[in-house]
Amino acid sequence: MRLDTGQIISGVAHTGLIVFAIFGGAFQSEPLPFEVTEVTAVSEEEYAAMVAEPSPDAVANVDTPEPPEEGQAPELSSEPDTAPEQDQPEVTESTEPDPVPEAVEPEPVPVPEAEIADAPQEPTPPQEDTAVLAPEQSDRPQPRPAPRVAPEAVEQPEPDVEIADVDQEAPEPSEQAEEPTPEQEETARQEATTEIVTEAEEVASAAPTRSVRPRTRPEQPTPAAQPDPDPEPREEPAQQADPEPETQQATSPDSSAVNDALAEALGADTQSQGTPQGPPLTAGEKDGLRVAVQECWNVGSLSSDALATTVTVAVSMSEDGRPVTNSIRMISSEGGSNSSAQQAFEAARRAIIRCGARGYDLPVEKYATWREIEMTFNPENMRIR
Repeated sequence: MRLDTGQIISGVAHTGLIVFAIFGGAFQSEPLPFEVTEVTAVSEEEYAAMVAEPSPDAVANVDTPEPPEEGQAPELSSEPDTAPEQDQPEVTESTEPDPVPEAVEPEPVPVPEAEIADAPQEPTPPQEDTAVLAPEQSDRPQPRPAPRVAPEAVEQPEPDVEIADVDQEAPEPSEQAEEPTPEQEETARQEATTEIVTEAEEVASAAPTRSVRPRTRPEQPTPAAQPDPDPEPREEPAQQADPEPETQQATSPDSSAVNDALAEALGADTQSQGTPQGPPLTAGEKDGLRVAVQECWNVGSLSSDALATTVTVAVSMSEDGRPVTNSIRMISSEGGSNSSAQQAFEAARRAIIRCGARGYDLPVEKYATWREIEMTFNPENMRIR
C-alpha cells in the first residue's frame, strides 16, 4: 500500500510531537515547595547519656546529738537561768492636752402649763360598721298609673271639678259688666298618662320628670264702661265729696280701649251668629295636629339664640284642612332678640306650610273651632290652642 507524501509528513510530525511531549518534559510539573528540617542521627548510648540528668545536690547532713549512754544522767546545775536583757523604753515627756472649751448650757425652754379639766374627757366610742343596702328601685321616675292614656299627661283634677274634654276656669264676676255673663262651671280634663303602667313598674317611684307648664288663662274682654247715673242729691259734708273725681278718673278706662273692646265683642257676636260653633277639639285631636306640624319643624339650622326663643304663631285654616299662607303671622315672642324671633318664626312658618300642603286631619264638623289656630313654638314643648 502506497502512502501519499502528505500522510507521511503528517505521521512524522505527530510522532515527533508525541516524543517531544513525553521526553521533553511537557507532562512534568515543578515539585511543590516543602519545609525541610535538619536532623542528626543519634545512637542509643548517646541518647541515654543525654536523657540521664544529674541528680540534685544531697541534703546537707545535720549533726544530730548522740543519745546518752544508759546509766549516765545529765548534770543539772542549781543556778537559775539568766533572764534575757530587755531594753527599757525611753520615757518621753507628756505634752499637755489642749484646753477643752466650756460647754454653754442652753436656756431652758418654758414648758406651757397643761390645763387640767375638772372632768376627764370621755373617749368617743368607735363607730360600728353598718352595711348600707343599695335601693333596688331605679332612680328613673316612673309614671303614675291613670285610668286613661293620652299623648299628654294630665294631672289629677280636684274632686269638686267637673270632668270635661278641655280645661276651663270659672270666670270672675265683674261689677262693671253691662250684661250679666252666664255662669260657667269650672271643668278639667280627666287624669291621663302617656303610657300604660304595668305591675312591674308600680313599685318604682311615680314622681314626674318635670312639672307641667301652667296653662294660660283665657283673655277676658275688657268690660264696657257704664254710663254714670244721674247724681242724686246726698246730704254729705263737703270734705268727703272732694276725692270722688280722682277716684272716678283712676277707675274709668281709656275711651279708645273701651271702643276696641266693644268692637271686638261685636265682631265675635257677628262671627258666632254667622257660623255655628261646633264642639271644641279634644286633646287627642290637638296632639295629632301638634305632632303633624312638629314632623316638619326643623330647628337644626337655628342659632343658639333662636333656640331659646318662643314664638306664638296664628294661622287661618280652610275647610279642607290646609293653612292659608298669607294669614300666617307672629303674635308674640318670648326671649331672644328681634332677629332671633324672626328666625324662629320663619322656621315655624315653613313647618306649617310644608306639613299642611295636603291638609291636616281635622274634623270637618268642628271647622268653626279650628278655623283660627294659635300655635306656640317652643323647642322644649309646642302647644296648640
